[in-house]
Amino acid sequence: MDKKNNNGKGDINFLETVFLKLLINFTWWVNRIDISNRNIFQGGFLGLDNIGIFDRSSELPTGGYLEQADGTSWMAMYSLNMMSISLELAKTNPVYQDTATKFLEHFLYIAGAMTNIGGIGIDLWDDDDEFFYDVLQTPDKNNIRLKVRSIVGLIPLFAVEVIDSDIVNTRPHFTERMEWFLEHRPDLAKLVSRWHVEGEGDRRLFSLLRGHRMKRLLKRMLDETEFLSDYGIRALSKYYKDKRFEFSLNGQNFCINYEPAESNSGLFGGNSNWRGPIWFPVNFLIIESLQKFHSYYGNEFKVECPTNSGKYLTILEIADELAKRLSRIFLKDASGKRAVFGDVEKFQNDKNFKDFLLFYECFHGDTGRGVGASHQTGWTALITQLLK
Repeated sequence: MDKKNNNGKGDINFLETVFLKLLINFTWWVNRIDISNRNIFQGGFLGLDNIGIFDRSSELPTGGYLEQADGTSWMAMYSLNMMSISLELAKTNPVYQDTATKFLEHFLYIAGAMTNIGGIGIDLWDDDDEFFYDVLQTPDKNNIRLKVRSIVGLIPLFAVEVIDSDIVNTRPHFTERMEWFLEHRPDLAKLVSRWHVEGEGDRRLFSLLRGHRMKRLLKRMLDETEFLSDYGIRALSKYYKDKRFEFSLNGQNFCINYEPAESNSGLFGGNSNWRGPIWFPVNFLIIESLQKFHSYYGNEFKVECPTNSGKYLTILEIADELAKRLSRIFLKDASGKRAVFGDVEKFQNDKNFKDFLLFYECFHGDTGRGVGASHQTGWTALITQLLK
């Protein structure tokens, strides 16, 4: 629990120290991972390992490079996170209002690039499928959208920040600069920003997704035949269980199919697989993002959950539902068994094992069984946030 929750006073010195270290890292990403200098990023696997049809962190077998929907969305999220920290630091040091402006401008430029890469009309959002995809830039300058429905296309949800009215009123330089920027760049403002539209409690929203696109993305995410499992959000749509995705270029053939547990490929090792299992940290970030969206839209904004169920929930209720499903991984079911232990009899019933929970690298996309290495890491504490 952070210091502010303990005594009502945050540790500004610590926050500033962390911010300065993050600033170095952010600058590295901006300068090194944007190959074409177009605010679209090619950051490798980003912890997702073999999420795509080929190894994204190595030289592509097709040549060229990937314009990544997830790498770019991470940077959009990173920009908003840095903006938020800057606004907090500006409470005691007004100079950080300029820094907050810098990061919000970064965010807006990235959002604009995702819609129109290089000013030539390439969009990471696909209007037909209503989903975000990576775009392959081939050596001969062709642009090929790789239509794999994976968690790559859900990561744009993470780039969301809600600003309370007190920040607008008490950070005048930041507010003035943003109003000027949005007025003079309406092409960017109309894509992502609702600066002039107050939400619940006079809040303002910055997001890669406005209401319609968010609903369409959630329709995919909350579909139990695609991403929504009894135990959380899968890394790859279950659609590919019976119909694998195939792609051919220059006589080379590539494919991907739904693998809810250990990988069938030797890529990155047999237990490293994001082609179907549930990855807990990403699920946690989905929940956190939904909570932010709800703080802006309020209880009137509802989405069908699960998709095609006829049941409509607020965004906060959807976040709570995902938290419950993730919790099922560890909690005992009606028969007294824990999904995380699968069919391992000793873990399920032995008094020396059954109540000592292990936290795994990821979890089976259909059963919740632990997959990969079992270890105690910072991820483990995330479950306590969901059980509150």
